[in-house]
Amino acid sequence: MFYISLIPFMILLIYDLKKSLHMAQQNLYNDDKRFLKWTIKDIKSFKTPLKCSVVVLITLILLVLFKLESNIITKVYFFVVCLIILMLKIKENRNVDTKIKLKVTARVKRLIVTNVILFLLFYLGLYFVCDVNLKYLLLFIYDVLLNFVLMIAIIINKPAEKMVYLSYKNKAVKKLNDMKNLKVIGITGSYGKTSSKNILSDILNVKYNALPSPKNFNTPYGLIITVNNHLDKFDDILIAEMGAYKRGEIKELCDLVKPKYGILTKIGTAHIEIFGSRENIQKGKFELIESLPSDGIGVLNGDDEFQLNYKLKNDCKIIWIGIDNKDVDVRACDIKTSNKGTTFNVIFKGDNKKYSFTTKLLGYNNIYNILASLALSKEFGLSIDQMKKAVLNVRSIEHRLELRNAGNITYIDDSYNSNPVGSHMALNVLKDMPGLRIVMTPGMVELGDKSYELNKKFGTYMKDCADIVILVGEKITKPIQDGLKEVKFNDKNIHIVKNTNEAFALVRSLSNTKEAYCLIENDLPDIYNE
Repeated sequence: MFYISLIPFMILLIYDLKKSLHMAQQNLYNDDKRFLKWTIKDIKSFKTPLKCSVVVLITLILLVLFKLESNIITKVYFFVVCLIILMLKIKENRNVDTKIKLKVTARVKRLIVTNVILFLLFYLGLYFVCDVNLKYLLLFIYDVLLNFVLMIAIIINKPAEKMVYLSYKNKAVKKLNDMKNLKVIGITGSYGKTSSKNILSDILNVKYNALPSPKNFNTPYGLIITVNNHLDKFDDILIAEMGAYKRGEIKELCDLVKPKYGILTKIGTAHIEIFGSRENIQKGKFELIESLPSDGIGVLNGDDEFQLNYKLKNDCKIIWIGIDNKDVDVRACDIKTSNKGTTFNVIFKGDNKKYSFTTKLLGYNNIYNILASLALSKEFGLSIDQMKKAVLNVRSIEHRLELRNAGNITYIDDSYNSNPVGSHMALNVLKDMPGLRIVMTPGMVELGDKSYELNKKFGTYMKDCADIVILVGEKITKPIQDGLKEVKFNDKNIHIVKNTNEAFALVRSLSNTKEAYCLIENDLPDIYNE
């Protein structure tokens, strides 16, 4: 009977382990204690399943303290409560949007094995516990503290993970060293990295075989996988996207792939909560330009005060791009945006001509990315005609001001990694659209102590750019609500929903048969679900 009573518990344990692995993966396997912080935040939210778990714990503690003899009733009780908690968790997660599924990588498999071993050792220790009620209590505590058990497993696996990492790294380094003629371009910045990488790849591929790192493979593991699994002998250029959460990480990536060329998009407040300060972000991003060789070339943004004011510790060639700043090497002017795309003129320093360009892409951010690509393309020997043709055919970047048509509704999908500057530019794109203008957003995250201020300001910007605002999540969007209230945005046109499924249904309902444009500004990962 005892073992039968454990069946729902074991299913609950497996279910919880999958959830723990999913959240650990999204929190970079507790790098910088991210998973620990998420766990504490999740405990503080005190959701219904946790409330039930606390009641069960108290009941089991009382059974142990009063030394009540275990009988058929206690066994049935344990069976039933584990089953109820399991059903509550399944029901709760059914209503939550799973945006990024758990990827069962080799690392996840190793963690599963380590967790199984830890549980078997724990269960073996229960052999020496005579009180059945105490066994139930200890088993239940194990499940409640499963996230912390997973953190122990992560620590145990660290030496093995380091060995695996070094073996793959050495393989990638050898491959790069053997490709003597390969040109490596690094791209970093607070935002716009992936867009810049894809745009540059599309343009350079007019003349060369350029390989961009896939998707958002911008970590050491990501670039190692890119080199080992995707780079081949026919590639002339490797375009490496470089992401970072703290100082020193860009330098580590540069030491790995050794770029000769570098693009710094823009320096903002993205991830300031983890970096600690804007100065740390500035120094961290400039690690790319300062890692270039003396005969290398760096592309910087002349409209970014944090790039203009930085004292560069490198004597490599610098090409400045810009829109507002006229004293740059490559400048865009006469920019016109419509629901079809963007037209603009480009001026190259030393050339009095204006060259007309057309792109399907929207937003000033993409103009900056195109300018950076043109600056390097010129250095790589592309002609103006080649550049014009390439820019015209540049593909829309997924989830970055990407236009998606759905009947009478055009979605402006800017759902990836929203930031203060980018979100303002995205609203300006929406402002020019001919039809019902809708914003759907949960706001911005990882902005540290400026989170409230910047999200509130984001809300104030919506007044002249949107007709309807749909906020995803009541608590997380409170600053935006305050911003909308401050600018006296019509309350009847503000809607608060629980998740994106509700939001999309509301967009369809509100637009009905009208021509509508819906800006999706940010789509937070599962770790931010309320």
